[in-house]
Amino acid sequence: MSNSHALEQLAGSLEGDLFYDNLHKTLYATDASAYRIIPQAVALPKSVEDIVRLVQFAVANKTTLIPRTAGTSLAGQTVGNGIVVDVSKYFTNILGFDAENKTVTVQPGVIRDELNLYLKPHGVFFGPNTSTSNRCMIGGMVGNNSSGTTSIRYGVTRDKIVEIKAVLADGSKAVFNTITSAEFIEKTKGDSLESAIYRKLYEELSNEANQQEIKNEFPKPEIHRRNTGYAVDVLLKSDLFGGTEPTINVGKLLCGSEGTLAITTEVTLKVDDLPPSNNIMVVTHFDNIQESLEAVVVAMKHHLYTCEMIDDTILDCTKHNKEQSKNRFFIQGEPKAIMMFEVGSYISMEEAEKQADALIRDLEANNFGYASPKLYGADIEKVNELRKAGLGLLGSIVGDDKAADSIEDTAVELSDLPNYIADFSAMMERHGQSAIYYAHAGAGELHLRPVLNLKTKEGVYQFRNIATEVAILVKKYRGSLSGEHGDGIVRGEFLPFMIGEKNYELLKRVKLAFDPNSVLNMGKIVNALKMDENFRFEAGRVEPDIKTIQDFSDSLGILRAAEKCNGSGDCRKMPSAGGTLCPSYRATRDEKDTTRARANALREYLTHSDKENKFDHKELYEVFELCVSCKACASECPSNVDVATLKAEFLYQYQKANGFSLRNKLFANNAKMNKMGSLFPSLTNIVTNLSLVKKAMGIAPEREVPHLAKMTFRKWLEKNGKNKSINNGKKSGVVL
Repeated sequence: MSNSHALEQLAGSLEGDLFYDNLHKTLYATDASAYRIIPQAVALPKSVEDIVRLVQFAVANKTTLIPRTAGTSLAGQTVGNGIVVDVSKYFTNILGFDAENKTVTVQPGVIRDELNLYLKPHGVFFGPNTSTSNRCMIGGMVGNNSSGTTSIRYGVTRDKIVEIKAVLADGSKAVFNTITSAEFIEKTKGDSLESAIYRKLYEELSNEANQQEIKNEFPKPEIHRRNTGYAVDVLLKSDLFGGTEPTINVGKLLCGSEGTLAITTEVTLKVDDLPPSNNIMVVTHFDNIQESLEAVVVAMKHHLYTCEMIDDTILDCTKHNKEQSKNRFFIQGEPKAIMMFEVGSYISMEEAEKQADALIRDLEANNFGYASPKLYGADIEKVNELRKAGLGLLGSIVGDDKAADSIEDTAVELSDLPNYIADFSAMMERHGQSAIYYAHAGAGELHLRPVLNLKTKEGVYQFRNIATEVAILVKKYRGSLSGEHGDGIVRGEFLPFMIGEKNYELLKRVKLAFDPNSVLNMGKIVNALKMDENFRFEAGRVEPDIKTIQDFSDSLGILRAAEKCNGSGDCRKMPSAGGTLCPSYRATRDEKDTTRARANALREYLTHSDKENKFDHKELYEVFELCVSCKACASECPSNVDVATLKAEFLYQYQKANGFSLRNKLFANNAKMNKMGSLFPSLTNIVTNLSLVKKAMGIAPEREVPHLAKMTFRKWLEKNGKNKSINNGKKSGVVL
């Protein structure tokens, strides 16, 4: 059976959608990482049974499934050469809230901030808060064990797991929740894949030598934000495996497994009481990075709710962004770094003031910072938005030198952070690099990014070389190479070094137990693809010179204007998040109709097309068609991707090759057509609203073409204007 015929049969068996056209495969070839892998197809399942059918198809056809939600992964978790399974469109229901036990049950496509809007009237919220919270989804947060800005108070996603319902690698269904040790042993008995999984876990983790190896080689247990491999170290807390806890939940192992062990269909999460409403953010300004990190150790003694860092590179990017330039109102001078220290009180604002003042006194006593303004109310949210825009803002850097994500997720124990960063900075100096520093200083994790040109062989060499040296450095401090973004492709290769060969072989055996047919997101975590292959750009290739009618010199050409999109997905936010980006996606909930999709498609075809006119592709016409040129992206996209301008250029170039459609001609000459139609308005109104005519004009049959008035304004003016204009010699006003 041919591949296309097999996919055609699969499409017919699904309640949801299956796409295997060039456009959809192109759009799902990238996420927010540096990687690009063309998939075999894209599935949008509507039901659990659809996912079962997809797994069965993958087993029968020896392909892999790549689970995906918002596609904001930074390590390449959601790209691959199999079938991308996108649950973001249909698996979006909140299934229930248990007020007594403070739990909520959701499908994996529920957006984090939308969930909290639902929970707020109940006085609770889901704590983990990523910078992508207005579009990231619970399934992705579970897959990556996401943390975000609030982990120092509310923990990470793994801490919130109550129950996970999943489809296993043979198409069977399983429920993972908290069970007793006796119930765990009972689950090892049987012939199902689920029983085989429990048997393998018991066999491996009850082995005392394995237990000791895990304790010796895994990151320090004091580092709460760690996503190194599979969380077998967490299972060692059970009294089954030498720990003290009488219960165990294998769902915590699935959390952070990046869809390589099972496909999640439903999650039950613990929620927390809403944070205090009496909040103050102290934003301390520093003259150098090292001083800011030393200040964190002092500041964290003050029971902070947030402790986040932004360096001067990101702050400089905010100056040129229409939306974020308004959010830097508090900046004093030209700091090399700022720290966002948030305190809060359930009692009163006066108590919060006392906490803020005590923090500032402590910082000043240790000579930390040159300014510490206090922010309140809506201003706190503005600063949080500035911080959240960090990744997107880095995409706005003009040119081929970009902030690369090869080392951006390291975490060490908080007390080690200043020394670790001092060592890191010295290493970067040896490489002639000035890195970018931002994010979760209070949790011992900074997102560190070198600036590299991955279009050059030297840039690709540095991508690996710097990542290797950072792995050695993190290992020195017994830290975690991944704090919250996962191993994926970019860090999976380093796992044998980070946790030792014996532990790595154990993880491979765990993966085999869960996925004996190798169908679940292969090439991630274990047996990972090479971290310096499958990039968006081909190193050493001569970039095409694209001639345009508009001036794109401020971006160094239209191709680089499209390449500003780094995939962070701000264009997938919902109306509740504010703004208008992106109206067509909000209407359809299709990835094809995002700003990201349009930029990615344009980059893809301008780069890889063999045509003389590289704009001459029907796929580009399809992806741009629903763009309403509202310009929301020009202000709300942190990477400054202006799709309206890109669309105008595309249409000009495309129509040079293909001419103008009847619809375009009719609307371009709308005034002339209406003038002619006004001679017989009643007839015109009937004819233009016939289904056949609307179809010919390219107008949706559900829409009504506006009716022409029986009397034009000009005729009315000729008939009534003379009598009305004089008004008995008195001047009269005209209201428009």
